Amino acid sequence: MSSLYSRKDLSSRSRKSLSDSPPSSPSPSTKTFRQDRASRSDSSGVESPSDRLSARTGTYTRRENRLASLSKTDDNSASKDYKKLYEDALAENEKLKSRLDDSKLELTKIRSQLDRVAQEKEALEKKVSDMEEELKTLPALARLQALRRGNARLLVENKAMLRTLARLSQTASLPETEDL
Repeated sequence: MSSLYSRKDLSSRSRKSLSDSPPSSPSPSTKTFRQDRASRSDSSGVESPSDRLSARTGTYTRRENRLASLSKTDDNSASKDYKKLYEDALAENEKLKSRLDDSKLELTKIRSQLDRVAQEKEALEKKVSDMEEELKTLPALARLQALRRGNARLLVENKAMLRTLARLSQTASLPETEDL
């Protein structure tokens, strides 16, 4: 069987068992202490095995009775407590579910409002960009209109000059008969 275990397994198992187990034999001072205590309780100095067994059994039965009585009262109160705790947990869960549903409804309302605001924002941004483009063309348009007015004025002046030149040329081409 030793061939099945490696050396490492054996060493770790032996270390574990040594550290987990209590010391195999009591120290000499512990032995003398027990003997002194036994001699004080019994005048003969020797305690019989039956006395030790009955003392252990009595202690054991008292402990078991005490634990049983505690567990009986605990079982009744525990079952009532568990039922109350379960009902409380159910009630709290229902409250939380209703709050969750309310929060979900509020979230959908807020999302729809957010979508609407986002659409309005996009429309306003488009309007602003259109106005900016219009403002960029506005000075050019104003200059164009000013040039057109200037052209119209120059055309009127040009026609007036042409009429004046036509009159002057007519008078220059007439003979000088008036002096005669």
